[in-house]
Amino acid sequence: MVRRFLVTSCKRTFLFFLLICLGCSAQLAPTELSRRIERQLRVTYNVPATVKLIISPTRPSDFPNYDSLTVTFDGEGRKENHEFLLSKDQKTLIRITRMDLSKDPYAEVMKKIDVKGRPVRGNAQAKVTVVSYDDFQCPYCSAAHKTLFPELLKEYGDRVAFIYKDFPLPIHPWAVHAAVDANCLGVQNGDAYWDYADYIHSNQNAVNSEKGLPAQFAVLDRNALSETGKFKLDGAALASCVKAQKEDVVKASVKEGEALGVSGTPTLFVNGQMLDGARPIAEFRALFDSALEQAGVPPAPHPGSSAAASGSGDQPPIHR
Repeated sequence: MVRRFLVTSCKRTFLFFLLICLGCSAQLAPTELSRRIERQLRVTYNVPATVKLIISPTRPSDFPNYDSLTVTFDGEGRKENHEFLLSKDQKTLIRITRMDLSKDPYAEVMKKIDVKGRPVRGNAQAKVTVVSYDDFQCPYCSAAHKTLFPELLKEYGDRVAFIYKDFPLPIHPWAVHAAVDANCLGVQNGDAYWDYADYIHSNQNAVNSEKGLPAQFAVLDRNALSETGKFKLDGAALASCVKAQKEDVVKASVKEGEALGVSGTPTLFVNGQMLDGARPIAEFRALFDSALEQAGVPPAPHPGSSAAASGSGDQPPIHR
């Protein structure tokens, strides 16, 4: 009896492991179908050889005459799963993009942007918020800044909140320093922050003309400290902040921007909708008006402006 039990148990164990091994080999061994799928995906999406494609077994789908499968793109320390439909005759592959209509995608973007404590220009209680990822040394940011302020601020200041976040590019050696100085001002007084931002964006050449980074840093610091008397700031606290040059806030802002897909400056999010580059003033107006309409706010009147007449829209594209 005991012997029969042992023999039966051994057989069952052997069959169990045999089934597992067969399943593993079926999963791991590429089939002609998986090879065809991989070749097609690599050509269609220009997938480099360094990215591994892992194709799952097919499974029933909710669509008649189609099975579903998952393709994992594994490369550079990242894995992305994408869903596809495969026709029953295995001749057609369709990519599935699932969209959650229960959530507002623009609102979801805004949830990822931390504006707590950031200086606000315009109406802080506005239903439309314009967040710009800015670089103080970027000439295209300067062009966009001059379009936003004062022209669009005059038109939309009672309807829109304007907020800047830091996104200094690695190719701009004094941009981080300027961002830190601006944030030191913003901690004490929002108007001081914007006054400094206006000056630096209008006088980038004056900073660039200084020979060497130490001299450029000194110019930035002097201009930041000069705001003390104008806005009755705590001079000692400001001087200490400027001297410390803590970059934590700037780095966090850059990381946040990268997670949102920001790759160049300026990049604006208008109630979550992205707009990159120093665009014509008409494009800014169109996006602002659209956001206002969606928020149930009447659009701003557009008087004939010097900016529009002078062709301020003929700005260069995004700086990358």
